Amino acid sequence: MSYTAALPADFADLAPFADWALDTWRERYEKRLASSMDEMQAFYDAMMPRLTEILEHCDSFDLDNLPDDARNLLLLAFSLCEASFPVEAWRQPRVPDSGSADLEMVREPPL
Repeated sequence: MSYTAALPADFADLAPFADWALDTWRERYEKRLASSMDEMQAFYDAMMPRLTEILEHCDSFDLDNLPDDARNLLLLAFSLCEASFPVEAWRQPRVPDSGSADLEMVREPPL
């Protein structure tokens, strides 16, 4: 996804964060590692208060037939999961005391 990812009209205020609408876990992980804590905090602060509303909106569709704008919104929610631990616990993009450790996901959840 690119930074121009379309979002539902009710979530237009989240457009500045559309570059977090990424298709794969690896892309979301790399975005986290490449982001500053200020960028992640701003994303977290915009998304977290609206998470219930976001999920309710996405739940109003069949997962197999999500409109593109709802799919992008769901991808933002996935990215919020990726950014939440650095914001809430670690205060840094990487897991503390993990050195150069890396995680490789061999299979993506279906979407």
